[in-house]
Amino acid sequence: MNYKGQRALVTGASSGIGAAFARELARRETDLVLVARSHDKLTALADELSASFGVATEVAVADLAKPNAAIELAAELRGRGLQIDILVNNAGFGLFALLHEADDAALADMIRVNVAALVDLTRLYLPDMLERDRGAIINVASTAAFQPVPYMAVYGATKAFVLSFTEALWAETRGTGVRVTAICPGATDTAFFDVAGENAQVGRSMSPERVVHTALRALDRRSSTVVTGAGNWLLVNSPRLAPRQLVARIAGRTMRPAGHSRRTEKTKV
Repeated sequence: MNYKGQRALVTGASSGIGAAFARELARRETDLVLVARSHDKLTALADELSASFGVATEVAVADLAKPNAAIELAAELRGRGLQIDILVNNAGFGLFALLHEADDAALADMIRVNVAALVDLTRLYLPDMLERDRGAIINVASTAAFQPVPYMAVYGATKAFVLSFTEALWAETRGTGVRVTAICPGATDTAFFDVAGENAQVGRSMSPERVVHTALRALDRRSSTVVTGAGNWLLVNSPRLAPRQLVARIAGRTMRPAGHSRRTEKTKV
């Protein structure tokens, strides 16, 4: 795929995988629209990438947890005359908690960021890509998308949605010039676990840069889905022939916090 002279919109661009996407795309001479909640972090990154790679960078501050935030963001960018050729739906977060103990507002925000905003932005930018018969959409899912995730039930469900949604969209756009890929990373060296908590981490962490290189390689190959790392690939594919109830029980044992017994869970419910 030719990235030079294209413009990419990257959500959650202020740090982690989003910032790594921005840096790699800038290195490939792609102009950028960087989106996140922190104006200072976005501006610093935009200045860095413009100075290092000579690409045009735009900053848009948006909290995608707010209702209609994605629609308002697209309207703002349209008002600036910015055409989007590559959409990277990276923004997202998770929480580690029993469902009935989780904060209601945080769960609602998670669904809006991880699912609603992603769908809205995809729906808003896809028609123009199809009309031009070129474009790309990268949706950041997770290895959590492949099985239920006790103690992170809503997060796992949102990522399962992202994976299913992306694979369906990949099938819908076959035969066009639009590429669609879901990247499914496992544990990654980002601030994700600052919010989700250390208990949410399973397996060894991978660098954001490796995740991005894997995603762009899959996009170049027109792959619908890619899982980062051989270990993660085995992790997500090994339960496929097992009974779903067994898979959920094993996941529950894996994710259960130290000192939190199954008996305690039953009494609390």
